[in-house]
Amino acid sequence: MTENDPKGMLYEQFARIGKVLGNPKRLELLHLLGQGERSVESLALACGLGLTTASAHLQVLRQARLVETRKDGVKVFYRIADDTVYRLLIALQDVGRTRLAEVQQIVRDYFEARDELQPIGKEELWERIQRGDVVVLDVRPAHEYRAGHIPRAISIPAEELVAKLGTLPADAEIAAYCRGPYCVLAAQALEVLRSNGRRARRLEDGFPEWRLAGLPVEFAAP
Repeated sequence: MTENDPKGMLYEQFARIGKVLGNPKRLELLHLLGQGERSVESLALACGLGLTTASAHLQVLRQARLVETRKDGVKVFYRIADDTVYRLLIALQDVGRTRLAEVQQIVRDYFEARDELQPIGKEELWERIQRGDVVVLDVRPAHEYRAGHIPRAISIPAEELVAKLGTLPADAEIAAYCRGPYCVLAAQALEVLRSNGRRARRLEDGFPEWRLAGLPVEFAAP
């Protein structure tokens, strides 16, 4: 390849992105960063990685300019570079679901098998929020809720749902959401809600897809 081969040079640079994304833990890190800025320590814990390993993966993502950093004292915080990066992650997931039978099987066995009712779409949910005839439940960790959430959503992290079930209206339909269409937290929440006699559906997507669709977002005080 020479400087007189601009097409080859371009594809070589595009291939850099493909190489960086060819690691499941880096995809998981990008997925988490789609919820908001996080420290290295928080990301390592959420992904089940050692701090050194997580830092190494994040440096690879940074070198490819998929993530950016901010320092606060001795702590380093990472954020996704811009919305095009997360849209790429969504596109990758969509291609996987369309083309890979293994992905389709996991979705059928884990997600669709738990959906007694059709998941609710973003636009329908927004209409119902404005009418006030649905309770929106954010089951992500509290710090992700504070970084941005669907308007009027109630924050109850999935692991606290059993203990706090009584704080939810008993006669309302509940729409639970989490990090995205393949996040297990909302599916787990549905099982808890329905086993306790609640009417519940899950949002077909997650908070990042909601935000990228240009729908309203609220923020909570730190």
